[in-house]
Amino acid sequence: MAASNSLPPSLSRLIEALTQLPGIGPKTASRLAFYLWRAPAETALTLAEALRDLKANTRLCSVCFNITESDPCPICADSAREHDLICVVEEPMDVAAIERARAYRGVYHVLHGVLSPINGIGPDDLRIDALVDRVRRAAERGQPIREVILATNPTVEGEMTAAFIQRKLAGLGVSVTRLARGLPAGGDLEYADEVTLSRALEGRQRL
Repeated sequence: MAASNSLPPSLSRLIEALTQLPGIGPKTASRLAFYLWRAPAETALTLAEALRDLKANTRLCSVCFNITESDPCPICADSAREHDLICVVEEPMDVAAIERARAYRGVYHVLHGVLSPINGIGPDDLRIDALVDRVRRAAERGQPIREVILATNPTVEGEMTAAFIQRKLAGLGVSVTRLARGLPAGGDLEYADEVTLSRALEGRQRL
């Protein structure tokens, strides 16, 4: 939706730019634009500088494909991490989520999406071949990968992607596991869906 002709061109351009962001419609874009106009100049300049630095300084790690300012990224460069344990995730945000839990000391591999035939996203659009090559090269160096954890989301596309990766890694001598899924802490059985309950039952543990 085009901004009103009654607005100054610079404000209209900002509104149009903001509508390009996911989840930002014309009304929200207008509110954000007017907020930035009213805010102190430092607020807008800080935002502009942060965006400039983001585009100028970040890249993808050549090992795991996470977003980084150095190559390899700090996680891949950390000798204290378990480099024979790879957690495969869909997006860089998933790495941040797992790191916040402070329960994982391995390394990562970021796919940058999931298989989605309906959206035209196939294996060549993801970093799946790079993962297979990474596992194969590690074995050739005499430092085999012990385990690959498939941590794609429990969606149809996530499950499809995990199954595809499992087939691609078959025969490479690496253990492939899937994140456990089930009832969230504090959740009620009556509100759980059938898939969640099924996974919870499958993943039950002896007390």
